Amino acid sequence: MAYDDDDFLTISGIQHFAFCRRQWALIFVECLWADNVLTTSGTLMHSRTHDASIKEKRGNLLISRDMAIFSRVLGITGKCDVVEFHQNEKDGVKIFGRDGNWLPIPVEYKRGEPKKNDADKLQLCAQTICLEEMLNCPPIKEAYLFYGEIKRRETVVLDEKLRKKVTDIVTEMRGYHQRGYTPKVKPTKACASCSMQDECLPNMNVSSTVGGYINAKIT
Repeated sequence: MAYDDDDFLTISGIQHFAFCRRQWALIFVECLWADNVLTTSGTLMHSRTHDASIKEKRGNLLISRDMAIFSRVLGITGKCDVVEFHQNEKDGVKIFGRDGNWLPIPVEYKRGEPKKNDADKLQLCAQTICLEEMLNCPPIKEAYLFYGEIKRRETVVLDEKLRKKVTDIVTEMRGYHQRGYTPKVKPTKACASCSMQDECLPNMNVSSTVGGYINAKIT
């Protein structure tokens, strides 16, 4: 099955969905958004990586920024922060205007530090799947997550287990999106740093009544 453009989901939503399904729905189903200091600092960090006018060549390495990508098989679209093309005659592919074969490797930039969950890895893997489909290249074995807080990149192994998680999560996202469904709140410690607190109202949503919520606030 190949999806039409109108049915595409946003790749960046995968990270939101893996982090919190309600947060994803508020943003991508209800079209709400709010910034806080964390999201703003992340936007500033991406300002250079998303400058598509910057092209670099360093020996056997080409660097492309803000590269538009998509997969008609999964029905997803978005942009890569950075794609590094490494000259590789065995596993690489042809690139217009360049001699030899080049292996694409996406690099996703994140403001904080490595997470305990797979949210960032799933987003990166989805980008890789798009590149493989678009460029008709062999499976890319590894890609990178660069974290601003620790100022270094982490290698992500793109194995079949991670790829299946991407497929499963996109299928679940599509089901929610088609239904226009926003999941009920499930408060966690992560709610304290979420920019969508005022839109989500996690504490109010777990109260049995309005009176119960008010009593909890004044006692």
